[in-house]
Amino acid sequence: METKTATTVFEVLASEARLAVFRLLVRYAPDGLVAGDIARLLDIPKTNLSFHLKALVHGKLASREREGRNTRYKANIALMLEIIAYLSHECCRGNAAPAGRAAPQSPSTCCENKQP
Repeated sequence: METKTATTVFEVLASEARLAVFRLLVRYAPDGLVAGDIARLLDIPKTNLSFHLKALVHGKLASREREGRNTRYKANIALMLEIIAYLSHECCRGNAAPAGRAAPQSPSTCCENKQP
């Protein structure tokens, strides 16, 4: 993933409302939700929600499909997983392995014992 793409994703998610909408769409993946259900579940006025959904779609974090008079929104799970991989790619790579131990090979094993 390019840094420019990651920056765009972070800019889109820098809104409390958009982050809440995206997390809700992730919860209801892969089917997604129609806009009216999103508004009801998050108690966001439809006019405000439309603005936030447009930003999520423009940032490629969500897609939309027409269903008659409704529009269904779905989270872009592939992009979410790319962002997670982008953030964790360098995890613990700057730390030298302790004497007699091999350096961790994956983020899931390198940071598991480093909790505050």
